[in-house]
Amino acid sequence: MSSVLGLGNALVDILAILENDQLLEKLDLPKGSMQLVDETAAQKVQEATSHIKKDLASGGSAANTIHGLASLGVKTGFIGKIGKDDLGEVFKKDMTEHNITPHLLESDTKSGHANALISPDSERTFATYLGAAVELSQDDIVDELFADYKYFHVEGYLVQNKSLIEKAYKMAKANGLITSIDLASFNVVEDNLEFLRDLVHNYVDIVFANEEEAKAYTGKEGEEALHQLAEGTEVAILKLGKEGSMIKRADEVVKVGIIPATSIDTTGAGDLYAAGFLFGLIQDLSLEKCGKIGSILSGNVIEVVGPKMNESKWGNIQKLIKEELN
Repeated sequence: MSSVLGLGNALVDILAILENDQLLEKLDLPKGSMQLVDETAAQKVQEATSHIKKDLASGGSAANTIHGLASLGVKTGFIGKIGKDDLGEVFKKDMTEHNITPHLLESDTKSGHANALISPDSERTFATYLGAAVELSQDDIVDELFADYKYFHVEGYLVQNKSLIEKAYKMAKANGLITSIDLASFNVVEDNLEFLRDLVHNYVDIVFANEEEAKAYTGKEGEEALHQLAEGTEVAILKLGKEGSMIKRADEVVKVGIIPATSIDTTGAGDLYAAGFLFGLIQDLSLEKCGKIGSILSGNVIEVVGPKMNESKWGNIQKLIKEELN
C-alpha cells in the first residue's frame, strides 16, 4: 500500500471540556475560532482552566490525519518541529507508538500546544501557542524526506510560512508525489487568499475544505463553491458537517451522507475525514467509497474527546470499512 508523508505544526492538544461558554467570553476567544496566542496568553488560558481535568494528545491538523492513516495500517511519516521538553517528548512518543516515522527537528523554544476548549454543544475553540512548531523553515525541507512516500498531505495552517509550504510542495511534486491540502480554518483562508489559490492551482492535487473555508476561498456556497474549489486541482472535497460531504473530480460530482453518531467533541473530525478519504483513494476506490470511509472515521472521532480513538473504536472502524468494501 502507498505511503503518506504529512507536514504540519507539531502541537500537543490540551483538551478541556467547559461547563459553559462564559470562560470563552472572559478570555476573549470567539467561539469556534482558532486563535494564535503568545506564551503569556497561553499561560492565561491554562490558569483560567486549571480547575478542569485535561487530556493530552499529539495534535495539529496534518498530524491527526497521519495518525488516522497509520491506524488503518498505512505506512506514514510526519515532518515537524518540537521543543526539547516534556510536551515535545509526548508528541514524539505518540508518533513512534503509532508506527509513524517521525521526521522531527528540535528547537530550544518550548513545544507548541493547542488549548482546545470544548463547549457543551461540542464546538471547539482553540487558543494555539505555536512555539517551536512555527520555527520549521524551508531549510529543513530536503529531498531525502520525500524518498519513500507516494502522497504528501499538508495542513493549511502552515501558510503563515509561505516559503516553507511552497518549497515543500515544489519538492514533493519534483519527487512525483500526489499532493493534498486541508484548508484548515476560514480565518487562515481569508488572510492568505491569493497565495492559497496560487498554491492550489500550481501544486495541489487534492483539496479539502469545510463550508466556511470554501466560502472564504470561493465567495460561494454549496455546489457552486465545490465547482470553484475544484478549479485547477484534481479532486475537491467539501465537508458539510451533519450534511456529509460533496466531492468533485473532473465532471463527476458525488454526495455522501454521514454515519449515525452522538457528537461529544468535533475536534479532529475534518482531519480524520481526510485520513479516511485518502485511505480510499490510495486503494483506487470510487469517490463515493472514499467519502464513506471518511464519514466512518469522522463519525467515530466525534464520539470521543480529542482527535484520538482507542483500539476498540479502531476495531469497530475496521469492521465498518470492511462492510463498505464488500
